[in-house]
Amino acid sequence: MNITLPAIVLLFFSLSLSAQVEMIGFEDLRPELEKEDDTVRVINFWATWCAPCVKEMPYFVKAHEKYRDQKVKFLLVNLDMPSNLEELVLPFMERFNIQAKVVLLDDPDANRWIPVVDQRWTGAIPATVIYKRNLRTFVEGTLTFEELDGYISDKL
Repeated sequence: MNITLPAIVLLFFSLSLSAQVEMIGFEDLRPELEKEDDTVRVINFWATWCAPCVKEMPYFVKAHEKYRDQKVKFLLVNLDMPSNLEELVLPFMERFNIQAKVVLLDDPDANRWIPVVDQRWTGAIPATVIYKRNLRTFVEGTLTFEELDGYISDKL
């Protein structure tokens, strides 16, 4: 078998990204929406097929980098079909150099969990929850970097 170095590097990177993305149900995600500590939590719901999600993803990557040494945690909740993890989600993460934690939400009963995330959420994406203890912001729609940065810094 003749495998080139670039092929080996690509395979290794794909395997490490795959290990980085956990498939979870909503009950596994729920505790992330309810933490009561001194950390600002940024939870973004997105999908690779969502043009507004693609537009704002660089802002989340930039904010993650900006706040990496502060008490700010990012969780990017992907809503693609689980079967699209290898073909769409992992290449998307590589393309945008996403270093934040990514989970793929494998829970088809969105009518049950969407109002638990926020009563105002219609189900449209992108949607973002930014909170620290009882200071909570919910945004349905695309954020600019300045908006995202402002919501985060207001809670620090």
